Parts: sequence; C-alpha cells; structure tokens
Amino acid sequence: MRLRHADGTVVHLGYCANVHPVENLAAVLEQLAVYAEPVRLLLGADRLGLGLWLARDVAAALAADARAVGQLSAELSARGLEVVTLNGFPYSGFGDAAVKYRVYHPDWSDRRRAEYTMDLATVLAGLLPADAARGSISTLPLGWRDPWPDAARDAARRHIDLVGEHLADLRARTGAAIRVGFEPEPGCVIERTEQAVQALAGLDPAYFGVCLDAAHLAVAHEDPVPALKMLADAGIPVVKLQASAALEAAQPSDAAARDALSRFVEPRYLHQTREVAAGALCGTDDLDEALKGDSLPAAGPWRVHFHIPLHADVAPPLAGTHDTLIRTLTELFPGGDAVTDHVEVETYTWQVLPEDERPRDAMELAVGIAAEMWWAHTELVRAGLEVAL
Repeated sequence: MRLRHADGTVVHLGYCANVHPVENLAAVLEQLAVYAEPVRLLLGADRLGLGLWLARDVAAALAADARAVGQLSAELSARGLEVVTLNGFPYSGFGDAAVKYRVYHPDWSDRRRAEYTMDLATVLAGLLPADAARGSISTLPLGWRDPWPDAARDAARRHIDLVGEHLADLRARTGAAIRVGFEPEPGCVIERTEQAVQALAGLDPAYFGVCLDAAHLAVAHEDPVPALKMLADAGIPVVKLQASAALEAAQPSDAAARDALSRFVEPRYLHQTREVAAGALCGTDDLDEALKGDSLPAAGPWRVHFHIPLHADVAPPLAGTHDTLIRTLTELFPGGDAVTDHVEVETYTWQVLPEDERPRDAMELAVGIAAEMWWAHTELVRAGLEVAL
C-alpha cells in the first residue's frame, strides 16, 4: 500500500513478516500464498507492502544466487506484493519455543551480524521495485546492554563500517540506495533516543539511521516530539517506522491490573517492563519479574514490551499505547517534509497473546493483520497523507 505526502514523498506501508517466523525459502514462498496475498485481497489493495524476515541461512543462500532472488521477486509481483524493507533484527530461531535473550545474538561485536546484514542488503537490492526511492533494513541496537565493554563497542564500529562499504558498493553497481536502521529497544545498548544519538554519531546518514519502533518508544516513556527533534538535530534519519503499540497498566498496584497482566506472561519472548519513579526510568527484563513482589515501585504506570494488535481494544484495566503511535505518525508526517518513507506494522506476538485472543487458523491471522493494516492506513490518512495511485 502506498500513500503520498504533500511534499511528493511516496510513503510505503506494509506489514512485517516476522509474524510468520519460517526458516527456509520454500516456507517463505508458502507464506506469500497463505498469508500475504489473502491480506492484500481482504484489503482490496492492488499492491501490498511486505517487510520480509529472512533467517540467516535463507539470506545467505539468496545472496549467493541471483536467479533465486529473481524468482522470489517474480513470485512477489505475481501476488501483488512488494518489498522495500527487510527485518534484520532476529538472526535465526525467532519461532523457537523460547527466544528471550537469544534474539540479541549475534550482536554487532560479532562479524556474523555484519555478514548477515550485507547478505540482506544484497537480496533487497534485487527485490526493490524499480520506482522505489530506497530500501531499508532494521537491525538490533548494537546488542544487549550487559556485557558491552569498550572492545565490543570498537568491534561493532568496525563491522558497521564494513556494512557501509558494502552498501556504497551496492549503490554504485546496482543503483539501489539501502539504509540500515538501528532499532532502540528496552534493555539494549541503545534503549532511548539520547543513547542512539551518542552511539550512531559519525555514521553516514546516506546508509545508517534509526528504525523507530513506536512500542519501544512508549515502553521507554519517551515523548515522540523531543525524541524526533533530537534525531533531526543530530542529523540521524528515521529510515523506518515500525507502527506498533505496547501494553500499559495505569495502576499496576491494583490487584485486577496485576491479574490482567499475568495473562500476558509467556515463555517465548522477553517483555521488558518500565516505570518512571522519582523522575528516573526503572524496570525489569521480563513481565514475570515485574509481577513478583516489589521488583518495581508500582507507583506510576507500567509499560510492557508486548506488541498488541493495533486495531483491537484492550480490555480494562489495561490499555494500549496507541496515543504514542498516533503522535509519532503526526510528527513524522508534518506539513513540511516527510521524515520517513517506510512504515511497517510489526505485531509479531499474535501467537503468544492470551490463548482466547489468538487466531485459530491462518485465515483468522490474515484477517487480523488486514485489520491492523487498515487501522494504520486510516491513521496515516488522518496524519495528512493521501492514497497514491
């Protein structure tokens, strides 16, 4: 789905396929038929954006086989799908029964992370529509916060420089302009915007910037307005917005709220929980830790890193952080220039929602994703974008 900003920028809207965490090319092709094309048809759209997640082995195989990339591109076109962005955060095993901290490995201090990202860029150069201005790849915010010694920081910068050289070479050879966006996330080396500004200083904005995840922004209790101004002042581009909403408990000391939150405790993903207490951000690495005893003061609202479907109402006493997302959209697409041109709905948690809220089959999941996409499309139009034919 494409929209247009008043300045003429074409804004690509798609959904992130890490909700279908498959790890071989045959399964990637299958998901196009089982999920992505049905979502497009449900929306009545001529063209649907898809943010592919390609596990390490799939990315490496495709990067070494231009013919296979061409076949994937042809399959996308035949189904009315287009790819301008890839999710390069998870490396592999994203559909495992227990992911938790493993999603942050290998981090950017490990050369494998650079090699994976370069392979993704090579593949994306072969998938980009001819009329797309650029492509984007989201990646983890350097690594988990601990340990992160100076040696890891220095190695990460060397590996980022390798990727920069590869992106410049790709652009010279193919004409494909591709940028990598580091995605601030609670608990990581880059959790908040000020850390992104410090860590990414000196990187070429033609190739590197931030992937702004609205749920992560909310969990970190950040206001989108100063956050985006800080990035703009530092010359760091927003290469992609991940349109997402987190879970919020306004009164976490209330027994009913804690009981409702306990339904979202699950074994696959981390659900970092944050609270502002005495003017400082504090938190736990997972929701179950927050619910145990007095891990957090529970004097103010808790925000939980659990991506909830954008269109769905959250039953009280809980809520979603949709206001943060809507304010982010308004700031990204003001009356002047568009701040970004890639928007990706990223709700990878459909299958770990409380059991009575999970989709029961592939079609129910497709219907849910289509509803999220329509919600995002509607809010983008409200923010001032127009449908691009």
